[in-house]
Amino acid sequence: MTTGLVLSGGGFRGIAHIGVIKAMEEAGIQATHVAGTSSGAIIGALYAAGYTHQEILEFVKGVNLFSIYKYAVNKPGFVDTEKFYKDFKRLFPEDNFGTLKLPMFITATDVLKGALKVFSSGPIIRPILASAAFPGVFTPVKIDSNYYIDGGTLNNFPVDLLRAECENIIGVYVNPFLKIQIEDMKHSYQVLERAYQIRAASTSTDKFEDCDLLITPEGLRKFGTFSLKDTEVVFELGYQSAKQKMGQFLERISK
Repeated sequence: MTTGLVLSGGGFRGIAHIGVIKAMEEAGIQATHVAGTSSGAIIGALYAAGYTHQEILEFVKGVNLFSIYKYAVNKPGFVDTEKFYKDFKRLFPEDNFGTLKLPMFITATDVLKGALKVFSSGPIIRPILASAAFPGVFTPVKIDSNYYIDGGTLNNFPVDLLRAECENIIGVYVNPFLKIQIEDMKHSYQVLERAYQIRAASTSTDKFEDCDLLITPEGLRKFGTFSLKDTEVVFELGYQSAKQKMGQFLERISK
């Protein structure tokens, strides 16, 4: 039986994906294919490489996304995405999709052509970085002769990449979209984040019905894309949300 795991983008909220993986481990559910965008690409690639939820969580905790040593200089963005390459090289020493234990699909957006790109072979680290390069904050990533940014710009929930490949789809969506007040947007990056959420919601919610198990952890609306605290809380939200539904999913696939 083939089971696809699809992990949406969502920035810091993507830590909830790790909690879902913990619940899958406890339930004995192993995905056979993975697709991810942005933070979902990071977590998904580590899962596809065979790392446990604990190993993934420790890695994410140890990588400071806004380290002063990673600020961009003369590049279009505040954080130099390329400077994270060495962090990922420790976990992907051979830097190639071919070393993964599971097929992995990563979305990114060609910022010059305005087109979606799906990576599934060749070097893996820069596609991961590109998929997570939130526009205006992280610098675009050069791959070959093209420049890529956040895959969530065009496909934040890539269920479509696995639907034909898998009998069952577990979808985890961590980018909640709720009505807010103007007072909630005090900084320019919050306006940019809101625009991203609007775009993501408009292209993602129609895919919910294509998931055999859909996990949308409640409580994530309190956390922004660039939150830097309460890692364990977000992890636990993902874990508890998934744990509540794992029995239902196991019963469904056993019929």
